Amino acid sequence: MSDAQHVQLNHTAVYASDRSRSAEFLAGILGLEVGAPFGPFLPVDLGNGVTLDYYEKRDEPIQGQHYAFLVPEERFDAMITRLEEAGVTYFADPSHTEPGRVNGLFGGRGAYFDDPDGHNMEIMTRPYVRP
Repeated sequence: MSDAQHVQLNHTAVYASDRSRSAEFLAGILGLEVGAPFGPFLPVDLGNGVTLDYYEKRDEPIQGQHYAFLVPEERFDAMITRLEEAGVTYFADPSHTEPGRVNGLFGGRGAYFDDPDGHNMEIMTRPYVRP
């Protein structure tokens, strides 16, 4: 067993201009709950031992990052519906050139969308196949 098998991501900070707005947005799309504030952080528990801890930064622009979520196939359509109901355009590709479409990567389905601060969020039903 390699040492890498003992390392797990526990949490990561996600910068937001309004931590409540951003955490509620993502939790709503994914069908999750926003947790209780923890110091300056507002967590979204992903259910696999990892939290996204939203941290408010109002004094400087937010640098967009990419976050990818492996989601159950049976919940994917509901997430797409919630994006449509929220008026959020989703795309089949990370460059956002194929609006209103989903991809079929690795035998699953996936889509990309921006959160309120421009983070490029991805939902996918199959993990990437890596060499």
